[in-house]
Amino acid sequence: MSNDHNSLQATILIVDDTPENLAVLSEVLQPYWRVRAATSGRRALQIAFGESPPDLILLDVMMPEMDGFDVLAELRADARTADVPVIFVTALDAIEDEERGLDLGAVDYITKPIRPTIVQARIRTHLELKHARELLRNENSYLEAEVVRRMRQNQIIQEVSIHALARLAETRDPETGNHLRRTQGYVRTLAEDLRAHQRFANYLQPHTIDLLVRSAPLHDIGKVGIPDHVLLKPGKLTADEWAIMQTHARLGHDAIEAAEKDAEETVEFLAIAKEIARHHHEKWDGSGYPDGLSGDSIPISARLMALADVFDALISRRVYKPPMPLAEASAIIIEGRGTHFDPDIVDAFVRRSGTFSEIATRFSDDEQD
Repeated sequence: MSNDHNSLQATILIVDDTPENLAVLSEVLQPYWRVRAATSGRRALQIAFGESPPDLILLDVMMPEMDGFDVLAELRADARTADVPVIFVTALDAIEDEERGLDLGAVDYITKPIRPTIVQARIRTHLELKHARELLRNENSYLEAEVVRRMRQNQIIQEVSIHALARLAETRDPETGNHLRRTQGYVRTLAEDLRAHQRFANYLQPHTIDLLVRSAPLHDIGKVGIPDHVLLKPGKLTADEWAIMQTHARLGHDAIEAAEKDAEETVEFLAIAKEIARHHHEKWDGSGYPDGLSGDSIPISARLMALADVFDALISRRVYKPPMPLAEASAIIIEGRGTHFDPDIVDAFVRRSGTFSEIATRFSDDEQD
């Protein structure tokens, strides 16, 4: 018999209360494998639960104090030995004993008197099966880790791409500074506060909140399509100029929708980004743009972004205005409760005003990106 990859590397534990039987089995196995022996079930468990569990166990059924069935039950109940193949060796030939052993998790059954070639062949087969299972388990672990790694890599690429696009819009409006980071922080703060609220709980699951935060930087991507004389005008816009400025919501929506159609598969965050881009200037009372939506007909994502965007615009320097103090900006947000903003979102803003203040300070336009 040839020595394959399982041969001398493997350890076989033989368990039998008759020393003569142990001697016979040892003689049959030692040319091919390392052999350990135990004359009782209790001793077998001590060896099996030791630092180096055996690769396979040949287990006698009929033993005093603790029979083979009891030993097998304990082996299977312990994580260290749950996967060690156990072959029953017994003089019993009653079919119910064989069935009981297999039901308990034995992999095979050998009857005495043993035939050396049969025992060697069975052991070799089960060692090869164990080796194959371990290879498969290791391969699966590797594949799972690789999937996690690649998903994370894809997520990073996605986030970098989003910020690159959003930064492109910012190059047209350079005074917005850390606006993207601040609004992301505000949106997450509001969403985390409202996730247990009965009106928002079904929507604001952890995964959706992550998508919202990831999508938020694309809210003003449509500004790329607004002419400089409108976008960068330092004074008040005329009615015609204001109409042009308002088109950035549709332009952003349409650009994301076009990207969505180009994608071979559905990209979850693009659906949310599209909602935010189109509807973050809608108002709770229906007086916003571009579609004049009101109340709950405005997507939750856009309602959250609306408050975050307005608050940040108020506290930020623009070509047409100086920054507003936090307290004054907060008063304007609260004043817009039930007219400009969803009342419950304003209440969340009030509860988390300290966090808003921290985000505004941490990512202020005076700080480096």
